[in-house]
Amino acid sequence: MTEETKKATDGVEKEEEGKKEVPKKFENLVKSIEELTVLELSELVKILEEKFGVSAAAPVTAVPVAASAGDSGEKEEKTEYSIELKSAGDKKIEVIKAVRTITGKGLKEAKDLVDGAADSPQMIKEGVPAEEAKEAEKTLKDAGAVVELK
Repeated sequence: MTEETKKATDGVEKEEEGKKEVPKKFENLVKSIEELTVLELSELVKILEEKFGVSAAAPVTAVPVAASAGDSGEKEEKTEYSIELKSAGDKKIEVIKAVRTITGKGLKEAKDLVDGAADSPQMIKEGVPAEEAKEAEKTLKDAGAVVELK
């Protein structure tokens, strides 16, 4: 392959993959990260968040909502809720199963959420439609959990 052909195909491969070029000083680090499993990568992110006091979550900007001119002060019915687990109660295994069903998370992630609720309330799911939130609340309460919809 000629040098020109190689340069042309390198550019095409990079564009097709949609990847940014990695600086040489980070190549080994990126290669090591690429070899991690999803579970290991998740664990690494948690460790880095704790060590540096940062969060990998995308920042959310609050947008103020102006009251309409015809607003008579009546409270609107909420259409979306966040489900917060306050405590697992006595039936921890049942609550873990319920959390897995509601969130679609794996066993370890669901267990970590439920275990974390012993120390402080854990957010199970956010932005859930009202009907789905009430159904999830019932499922968790039936499993023995203490839950709050926000």
